[in-house]
Amino acid sequence: MTVSDLMREDVVTASPDESVRTVAKRMRDETVGSVVVVEDGRPTGIITDRDLATRIIAEGEDPETRAAMDVMTRNPATVTADAGVRELCDQMADACVRRMPVVDYEGNLAGIITHDDLNTLLADEQRELAAVIAAESPPY
Repeated sequence: MTVSDLMREDVVTASPDESVRTVAKRMRDETVGSVVVVEDGRPTGIITDRDLATRIIAEGEDPETRAAMDVMTRNPATVTADAGVRELCDQMADACVRRMPVVDYEGNLAGIITHDDLNTLLADEQRELAAVIAAESPPY
C-alpha cells in the first residue's frame, strides 16, 4: 500500500500573503486542522491550528494584519505519493509531525496525509483481523 492509496487529494491551501484571519476562517469552514501554504503549486509552508494558538493568539498578534507567511512552518516535511506506508510512518516520526503534504516527482502538491488517516487504516486492519480470529476460533 502506498501513500497515494490513503492520501486526501482535496487539500485546503492558502497563499503566503493571505491574512491569518482568512486562513483561520478557511480552516473552520473546511473543518480541517491545517492549511498548506502553496507557491507555484509547491508546498512552501503549513499552518496548523496549534500554530494559530501559539503564534498568534498567545502572543496577542492581530490575525488581520499578520500574513500566512508569518505563521507558517516553512519548508514542511513532505512525502512522495508512491512512498510506502512504513516509509511514511518513519518520515512522520522523524519529522515529529502529524500532518504531511504529499508531493509528486516534481515537488508539486498532490495531497495530504494525517495521523487520522493512518489511524483509520489501522482500525480497518484490526477489524479484519478480529473477523479472521473470530472465524478461526473454536466455539465456547
